[in-house]
Amino acid sequence: MTDAGAGVADGFGELYGAAPEGVWAAPGRVNLIGEYTDFNEGFVLPLALPHTAVAAVSRREDGVLRLHSRDVGGGIVQLDVAALEPGAGGGWAAYPAGVVWALREAGHAVTGADVHLASTVPAGAGLSSSAALEVVVALALNDLFGLGLSRPELALVAQRAENAFVGVPCGVMDQMASACAVEGHALFLDTRDLSCRQVPFDLAAEGLRLLVVDTRVKHALGDGAYAERRAGCEAGARALGVRALRDVAAAQLSEELARLTDETVRRYVRHVVSDDDRVERTIRLLDAGDPRAVGALLTEGHASLRDDLRVSCAELDLVVATAVAAGALGARMTGGGFGGSAVVLVEADRAGAVTAAVEKAFADAGFAAPAVFPAVPSAGARRLI
Repeated sequence: MTDAGAGVADGFGELYGAAPEGVWAAPGRVNLIGEYTDFNEGFVLPLALPHTAVAAVSRREDGVLRLHSRDVGGGIVQLDVAALEPGAGGGWAAYPAGVVWALREAGHAVTGADVHLASTVPAGAGLSSSAALEVVVALALNDLFGLGLSRPELALVAQRAENAFVGVPCGVMDQMASACAVEGHALFLDTRDLSCRQVPFDLAAEGLRLLVVDTRVKHALGDGAYAERRAGCEAGARALGVRALRDVAAAQLSEELARLTDETVRRYVRHVVSDDDRVERTIRLLDAGDPRAVGALLTEGHASLRDDLRVSCAELDLVVATAVAAGALGARMTGGGFGGSAVVLVEADRAGAVTAAVEKAFADAGFAAPAVFPAVPSAGARRLI
């Protein structure tokens, strides 16, 4: 039993008057490369973080869903599972409630539950705190109700909860990373068919470190900016006569872009096709034992996110510029953007100096101090108790 698991189990007992039937954990993730490619049926390369959402859960058979979060003010949220409807609001509770709704919509007899949650995944940092909540609840209910769903199937349930119930049109990368990641590896995921390969990613053995820099600028993907970019990408695919932008070959990108008349759509298409290519180039470098060369692709990817997709912000741009100037091998924003986090690939013996340079640059710019921590490839969702 982990300390986190025991603490959440104790909290459950205090809330509901009995021990939980079990305790589960699901991690947040950081995406090494491949941004806004997942809903375009492309490639991504995330890894799970040690930060997790933990859920203590027991079944109910009376149609009542009771939800509580240690991290959010307020008491127990009580819902009727038969009355759950998309778009009904509910703040943080919409994520676990959406999972129950999605399971029932898929024909699974989930008859209610008592849930107590706690999370160490920073919210609004682009590290998939919402996916961690969804996946941990999906895994717990799968186990308790004997649903027999595979990890990819659980990820799809969690994605449906976020898409249809919460109303964020995300791709499946976040949920797949949380559900399927393996310690010491990055997850090379083809989001078209959900095939994946666990890629060894032991940076410490190479004398390298991957830093996450949380800018503390909170993003909110439900505000329409993410949805607008998804719609623009889909418009680009229609204009080019392909099922998804994944089907546009990088070698043909220039001539395909020339066919597009909308400048905004053109920029979005250029980013997605080039970032898919960057994921494949990154995999080739990792397979060849040359992780240092990945740094240049990170920085190249950030420029594309900043200039073509236009989802960066001043704080993220400052992290990248400062880290590279201080000797990092490369850096880029990660996640949905408009705030959140950046990743920095750096020689291990330069990590302290790069961190100090970023912290000083933020102070000089009058920004709030960032949080910097190493990204250690960690285990995916699992049962703790």
